[in-house]
Amino acid sequence: MTREESTMSKADILMTAPMMPVVVDALEKASNLHRLWEHPDRESFLREVGPRIRGVATSTLFGRMDASLFESLPNLEIVSSFGVGYDNVDVAEAAKRGVIVTNTPDVLNDEVADLTLGLLLSTLRKIPQADRYLREGKWLKAPFPLSPTLRERKIGIVGLGRIGKAIAKRLEGFGVSISYHGRTRQEDVAYTYHPTLVGMAEACDVLIVITPGGAGTKHLINADVLKALGPTGVLINVARGSVVDEQALIDALKSGTILTAGLDVYDDEPRVPQELIDMEHVVLLPHIASGSVHTRNAMGQLVADNLIAWFNGKGPLTPVAETPYTKA
Repeated sequence: MTREESTMSKADILMTAPMMPVVVDALEKASNLHRLWEHPDRESFLREVGPRIRGVATSTLFGRMDASLFESLPNLEIVSSFGVGYDNVDVAEAAKRGVIVTNTPDVLNDEVADLTLGLLLSTLRKIPQADRYLREGKWLKAPFPLSPTLRERKIGIVGLGRIGKAIAKRLEGFGVSISYHGRTRQEDVAYTYHPTLVGMAEACDVLIVITPGGAGTKHLINADVLKALGPTGVLINVARGSVVDEQALIDALKSGTILTAGLDVYDDEPRVPQELIDMEHVVLLPHIASGSVHTRNAMGQLVADNLIAWFNGKGPLTPVAETPYTKA
């Protein structure tokens, strides 16, 4: 056993739901790992083991880590969450208790940005529909109908963070107009800034949503924004399902208020409204923006590395803004 593993073995870590082998293997070697999902009587298990738990590895697969779970873990020091978004963790509760929360930023930026461009092109050029058209033998009877285009489109990015910038960089190669909306103007960014979301929607005909989820952005994309986007407008959501008012979007798609949408996320995953599924002119993906073996392994490794670094006295690698870390 290495010195790192010997030090780490003193820590009891709770994994809330099954995670990738790269996470399980690393934490099994370096800690006393407990698997919450293996215990049918969760409350009894937490009463017995909870006071020993000092770290948690979690993901959206578990659901939301809220005050009730924090209450069961009185000696918790750190929560390492899988994903760049961390609205699955009550960070306000964590901060109140002095618990550090980490996420997995940066390692998925390129993968998500690549998928976003693929989803945008698939939605505009109707690539999935064309594939089905060929497979169903319809090409033998008539050419596939002409599609809308990306040419001369005005793209508005909702949330110009690290992934938003990676998307914008790729869009530059397509010769389209790029603008963005966020809480504040970024002085080092050359793209056009819109202080209001409705204002940007009026000025653009594509909205790409890549803002964080959570209460602060719930239904940020609402009926007013969709109306402003207009009948040639396209909505692409690779953020969180909660950011879009799903019923307002369904109504806008049905009525022709906007042209179409490409979605990778939904309000109640993995349940997708049948009304969306029944729409031939939208493109729906099962939350796969970061879903490559390469990127998910990198994310999983960062989940483990945050915990290992913490329990070896090196501090967290990627603490979230709500629970900043200052080394003593």
